[in-house]
Amino acid sequence: MKIVFRIVAVILFVLFFGFALKNTQEVALRYFLGYEMRGPLVLLLLGFFCAGAALGILAIMPTLVRLRRELAGLRRQVSGLEQERAAQMQVRVRPPQPDSVINS
Repeated sequence: MKIVFRIVAVILFVLFFGFALKNTQEVALRYFLGYEMRGPLVLLLLGFFCAGAALGILAIMPTLVRLRRELAGLRRQVSGLEQERAAQMQVRVRPPQPDSVINS
């Protein structure tokens, strides 16, 4: 499985590297209010891809934190239930104690 993953990774790297070599011409990216950015097409695409990935990660962070907090609470609850069950099993395993001992 590692070999297949590495082969796919190498193929993707070669494809993206070839894309980068073919798209080195300078382009102008025009914003509102007359702002303009110039640079190689591949670098602008890479920059916007990284910015989009960072925004996606930031957007999912509140959900991730909430789910981790909920998971920690559930783990504490399971731990408490396991301790309670172990205590109940200890009571069941121990034989009943006699009410009194008669010495002859």
